[in-house]
Amino acid sequence: MSSKDKKAYTALDQSSMPNFNSSWVNYKGAWLTALCIIVALKALFTVIPFITPEASWTLTNLTYNCGQYIMFHWVQGIPFENNQGAYDGLTLWEQIDGGVQFTATRKFFTALPIILFLLSTHYTHYDVILFGINFSALLVVIIAKLPIMHRVRVFGINKLDYEMD
Repeated sequence: MSSKDKKAYTALDQSSMPNFNSSWVNYKGAWLTALCIIVALKALFTVIPFITPEASWTLTNLTYNCGQYIMFHWVQGIPFENNQGAYDGLTLWEQIDGGVQFTATRKFFTALPIILFLLSTHYTHYDVILFGINFSALLVVIIAKLPIMHRVRVFGINKLDYEMD
């Protein structure tokens, strides 16, 4: 079977049923939950003794970006067995809106780390070291969201080794 035929079968498999793994991110409740997670992280790091407000903002930024990277850009496939493996090689980010770029959902989840970075930078009083840490975390998450990185595995990391039927 040629590569073109495999892509056609995969496209047919993906369009045969709704993708329950990625459809939830389109709901406004998911967006509100993401905001609540950021507020909860900030509150958690604020109440820990001996952590300065600057470190609290940086830890909030790092924790949220790390969690978002793992959830959206690292884990592949879906936890359901009803799709015949059509999404096995795709991350959640690649599954959102069927891979269509620049939808409202993608814009929101792209803007969120940027806004969190700007808040972290402001509340850390533009400290150079903390800026570098926050900016590095932002770069990792934002670069993974770029359209040019769609279905790209850098250095073959997280690439599936088997042929998809």
